[in-house]
Amino acid sequence: MDTNNYNFNKRFDWPLTIILFIFFGVSLLAIASAQTSGQYVTNFVPRQILNYAIFAFIVAVVMYFDPDQYKKLAWPLYGFGLLLLIAVVAIPPSTNITIYRNGAQSWFNTPIGSIQPAEFMKTFFILATAYLISKHNERYQIKTIKSDFMLLGKIGLTLIVPLFLIMLQPDLGSGLVFFAITAALVIVAGVTWKIIVPLFGGAAVIGGSLLWMALYMQDFLEKTFGFQPYQFARIYSWIDPYSYASSDGYHLITSLNAIGSGEIFGKGFMAREVYVAENHTDFIFAVIGEEWGFVGASAVICLYFLLIYHLTKTTLLLKDPFCTYVCAGIIAMITFHVFENIGMTIQLLPITGIPLPFISYGGSSMMGNALAIGLVYSMKFHYRTYMFTTNDPDDE
Repeated sequence: MDTNNYNFNKRFDWPLTIILFIFFGVSLLAIASAQTSGQYVTNFVPRQILNYAIFAFIVAVVMYFDPDQYKKLAWPLYGFGLLLLIAVVAIPPSTNITIYRNGAQSWFNTPIGSIQPAEFMKTFFILATAYLISKHNERYQIKTIKSDFMLLGKIGLTLIVPLFLIMLQPDLGSGLVFFAITAALVIVAGVTWKIIVPLFGGAAVIGGSLLWMALYMQDFLEKTFGFQPYQFARIYSWIDPYSYASSDGYHLITSLNAIGSGEIFGKGFMAREVYVAENHTDFIFAVIGEEWGFVGASAVICLYFLLIYHLTKTTLLLKDPFCTYVCAGIIAMITFHVFENIGMTIQLLPITGIPLPFISYGGSSMMGNALAIGLVYSMKFHYRTYMFTTNDPDDE
């Protein structure tokens, strides 16, 4: 028996690969149908195949390095991500290096297409924060209120710089993803609930207060915090889209009509009737809902549950704290992306422009997800245990 081949098969995450192959098929079918609406000239299917090829290449490269190397690279990658965010904000679009689109300056113009550095910074932030937490907990093995506050301060400092640069673009969707990642990492870091409950409760109160003021105290927010009218319009069009049917509520109304008209079993592949703008990217779930109905949309959601379950199972098997924190951050990132994207298409959440992971067309999001998933492959492939344990997590 070839021992090397046997070890590879045991260490490689085949179930995750199968799940990703299913997403690949769903993505191609959805994009192939989305582009028949007449709003596109480009054939996005070959491009998405190329995106997945790049995805596979990045995963292979990231998987090659072991977790100890990522501990050493955590802060350099974080710094590199900050430089990218500074550059995308500082370089004017007139140079043709950056792109100003949909009210935000968030992309670099490259020969292979537009690249959004915030997608990469999410994973770099996870690495840096995971390393920070693991080193802090290693130093303060006996936890106290003081040590927990110190940890929260370190995490806050790590968050505030990339978050500030992202909000300068501005990119609210990516900013919310960073908050979701941070919240998950704070919980798994072992911070006492005596701090977490008041902290998260206070955040919920502040968020609810801002929403209430956006509805009833617009002048105060404009004068005090510099909010712009278009930002209020997003809130109003979310709560009552039909009053803004010709402007900000248009996307949501067409999405609701498309998903609702799919009913139980859908209209069939490429049998759409409702026009939905940007339906190959942010609103691709509307295509799935209309063509495959409640049954098809539910199947896609179950596929995401299966992915999150598998990632969670892998995380619980890992014994190294750094690996556990990295995987937890990646789970939070993917979960929030899915929840926000599907939620915005059915009026559960405001529209923020977050793509549906592994299904929406987009090079930057695919490459960013490849970095994250590649780390999960790496953590599983290079898994190490110590005395009195097996070398294979599947045997535990």
